[in-house]
Amino acid sequence: MKHRASLLIIIVCCWLFHYKSLSAFNVNGKSALWNEGIGVIPYPQSVVLTGKDFVFDDKVFIRIEGKDSGENLFSVEELCRVLSERWNINCLITDRPQRREIILKPGRRAGKTDDQSYKIETENDKIYVTSAGSTGLFYGIQTLLQLVTESDEKIFIKGLIIRDRPDIAIRAVHYDTKHFQEKKEYVKDFIRTLAGYKINMLIWEWEDKFAYKSHPEIGAPGAFTMEEMQELTNFARKYHIQIVPLVQGLGHVSYILKHPENFHLREIKSNNWGFCPLREGTYELMNDLIREAAEATPGSEYIHIGCDETYVLGKGIACGCKEKAEREGIYALREIYINRMGELVKRLKRIPMAWDGGFDPREKVKPVKGLFTPGGFDDYLDSASIKNGYPLYIYDPNPGIEHLFLPYFYRENEAGQTRAHLEEAYEVITGSVKTGKFKGIISTSWNCSGVHNQLWMLRYLTTAEYSWNGNGPMLEEFIDTFFFNYYGPKSRNVKELFLLLNKASYYYMSTFERKVWHWGEVGKTHLPDLPRDDMEFDPFWNTEYSGLTASSAEIIPQMERVLEICIDNRKRGARNLYDFELFEGLAGLFMHTAKTCLSLSELEKSVAHAASLHFDDNWATYDELIHATKIIEKNLEERGRIFIEIRKIWEKSQLPKGMSTSEKTYLHGRDQQRNFANRRPDLSFMICDEEALGLEDYLNKLRIYMDDYKKKYLPD
Repeated sequence: MKHRASLLIIIVCCWLFHYKSLSAFNVNGKSALWNEGIGVIPYPQSVVLTGKDFVFDDKVFIRIEGKDSGENLFSVEELCRVLSERWNINCLITDRPQRREIILKPGRRAGKTDDQSYKIETENDKIYVTSAGSTGLFYGIQTLLQLVTESDEKIFIKGLIIRDRPDIAIRAVHYDTKHFQEKKEYVKDFIRTLAGYKINMLIWEWEDKFAYKSHPEIGAPGAFTMEEMQELTNFARKYHIQIVPLVQGLGHVSYILKHPENFHLREIKSNNWGFCPLREGTYELMNDLIREAAEATPGSEYIHIGCDETYVLGKGIACGCKEKAEREGIYALREIYINRMGELVKRLKRIPMAWDGGFDPREKVKPVKGLFTPGGFDDYLDSASIKNGYPLYIYDPNPGIEHLFLPYFYRENEAGQTRAHLEEAYEVITGSVKTGKFKGIISTSWNCSGVHNQLWMLRYLTTAEYSWNGNGPMLEEFIDTFFFNYYGPKSRNVKELFLLLNKASYYYMSTFERKVWHWGEVGKTHLPDLPRDDMEFDPFWNTEYSGLTASSAEIIPQMERVLEICIDNRKRGARNLYDFELFEGLAGLFMHTAKTCLSLSELEKSVAHAASLHFDDNWATYDELIHATKIIEKNLEERGRIFIEIRKIWEKSQLPKGMSTSEKTYLHGRDQQRNFANRRPDLSFMICDEEALGLEDYLNKLRIYMDDYKKKYLPD
């Protein structure tokens, strides 16, 4: 008996050594995949390491068991494309068993979550990808591609067994293009990237970036046509992503109400922010837009009708909105619009979504049945909504509206430093997923402050990670995995780069008058004094702005470090190199801001020095004033050069911001939110504060003074 017990213990120990279980994390708190140098996003629900590595040759056979559908063949093509592009491995698709091969075994299940499940098992000569449906096969292949490891000696996939399925069925990214329009090829690359991390919905807030046929005044010059949007929708579906049009209503409609043709639909005559929900013309116009949005996104299940931030709702006196709101409440007034639009969406065989106006049992008016709205704010309302047939989604918390970069690792508010965005997102998403209440999750990307879409990717992938697996790795490991996975194993120091740009964006935002209205009093930056009369001069700038000078001096070496990291990663062969161009553009912009502040400091010192020389040497005084003009000229030249570079980089992925064409002139209109990125129709919103300083005028006045000084004190 003792011998049998000892034998059993030996067998169990050998099994545990051979199969390293990933159902729990290792004693060091890291996942077993990460301990093996493998970064997968999102992390699978269950992984067991077996030791049976599959080593690639320069070619690999791929066999599909069962009937080949078009969807499955596309997934195989994607597998072959990435293996070829990334590792120069050629794929041979076969219907006959091979000694060494990848075997794909798709099922036919069609449930929202079950269809997404898959299993991967590797052996020395075989890789099996088994799935419940075509979506699961696609997701299994995406995970398989992330498992490929390259060493000096070989390209291989670690021996393992993965069983995986999502915790949340709908994992959406909100794509906000109100202030920018990416090019079609960029949008396709974006869709392809999201699909690789198992995002399956793109909620596109396109505003005027879609050319409505029924109301041609709305679409901006160069807006996507009906045919182009249908092309993108069909492209996305191949990647198991549905494009959901977000057609804003009630609020956020300045893109409609800025046009003279639609002034009469405003609730308040002087405000282009909101529709009047009591005017029939509102519904005549919006019915047209919703119908076109449905036509532009064939096969999608949802239409999003917006309805958030309805600042002017219930304030209209002439139209009767104020009276109705006072009598029945704002909720009831909002539901008039939501229910009319929601019923239209349902007649179009779609499911309505909204940012606001969800079910509330305390209200007499009920939303259209099945309205898909956010939850997570009130447990009582969540339970009541679900019980009464109103599904809920959860928000990935909004990071803020910081300028040009996101507060991933460092964040400030009016009171000072506060909790960083990723920490908050991790807590909210994992906590929400574990409740099991939510049908979906949305990672929003409010583009109020000009952050390029590429720079939201860490946020998008955080949502992808923890909405798929709420029990995934700890945040610290996920962050390391993101930089390793997204920028590639050859990348270095990109987290350091993010933190430097993260903090520098706050510096940039704090300079001049860049903090927009909601920050309250932000002060004003003045230019140094001009000399007058007999070189009288009143220095004040370096005293008044000593703090700005000090912080500016600190920024320059930090941005030089960003540029070093970018150059190094380009040499190393990091992935997603366009991001590094964007980083370089931002570093150059932030550095120029710092140099502008330091130039103003040097300008004052130069003029003050000239004043001190006046009674000793008039020629020396004049020469010093020439030096002062060169300080300004150098700064203005640099500003022009930096802006040209910014435009060059940004317009690789975007149409020129605010562009006009021979057929149509862009109509720029600001609104109640006064977004930072909408201060100018073009990209000069990034440098308009420097322009507002008036250095050109200062330079002209200084030159006039110098001419007078020369005539008076330096006669020929």
